[in-house]
Amino acid sequence: MTHANARLTVHGRRLIVEHARQSWKQAHIAAAMGVSRRCVKRWIDRYRSEGEGGLRDRSSRPHRCPRRTRPEAEAAVLAVRRVERVGREEIAARTGVPARTVSRILARHGVPHLSRLDPISGQLIRASKTTAVRYERESPGELVHMDVKKLGRIPDGGGWRAHGRASGSIQRDRNTKVGFDYVHSLVDDHTRLAYSEVLPDEKGATCAAFLARAIEYFAAHGIGRIERLMTDNAWAYRWSLRELCTAHGIRQKFIRPHCPWQNGKAERFNRTLQTEWAYRQPFTSNDDRAAALAPWLEHYNTGRRHSALGGQPPISRLRPT
Repeated sequence: MTHANARLTVHGRRLIVEHARQSWKQAHIAAAMGVSRRCVKRWIDRYRSEGEGGLRDRSSRPHRCPRRTRPEAEAAVLAVRRVERVGREEIAARTGVPARTVSRILARHGVPHLSRLDPISGQLIRASKTTAVRYERESPGELVHMDVKKLGRIPDGGGWRAHGRASGSIQRDRNTKVGFDYVHSLVDDHTRLAYSEVLPDEKGATCAAFLARAIEYFAAHGIGRIERLMTDNAWAYRWSLRELCTAHGIRQKFIRPHCPWQNGKAERFNRTLQTEWAYRQPFTSNDDRAAALAPWLEHYNTGRRHSALGGQPPISRLRPT
């Protein structure tokens, strides 16, 4: 199929050949068809050498590519993506293949984008919401996103992720109420610096105390003032954070009801929490999982490569403190 800007289709090329059979001069054919003389000569020569098949579209792919990535390097890229499900910047750092080349390898082999994969199983799913409007604030602290992720607690000895579904752990979990953990998170829009805590509930006093500690954490990392705070419309956010936000000069912003993608940076961070911390490995106790959050958060802020930051960690956008 010809591309949208092609001057000639197969039918136009046949018309060039018909004019040549009628003894038209190539200059006159070029003027009539609105193409160059060289283009007219090319299609006439192809018809003479190949017949009707010479007028069909050809692939622009080169016959040989001596600088193509070696098969061993491609296999390494695909293996890291399949096992770890990480972005191109992380794959590039682990394999030594440039990030742009990683993207081409993944596209060549039909590997779907991470956004189309289930974060736990890695199975291909249909995205629930796609938006073409992306934004990023110009300075740290101009806008931060806050949210809570609810996770089922791990029973002592581990759950089905540690022992398998057939081990009886599911029946034990149903009979023993283990409850939930609430992972509170605050993410800076410009730098993606994040702070999280595992807390027992999501009540107003708990949210306010977490925000106060998060403000101190951000200040210790060079974000001395937070201008705006974006959250969903939970009661705890609407009524329990007013006094604290007023004291720190923070203006609250609320997303439209039932539109979680408007708080997308916090929602995306929640998914990263699940895939890279909560469900990355089977934990044998809830305390073990909670203790692993702080080291992972340090890695996220100082070592993990972020595709939206050009392959750099969030700390790269902050001044040394």
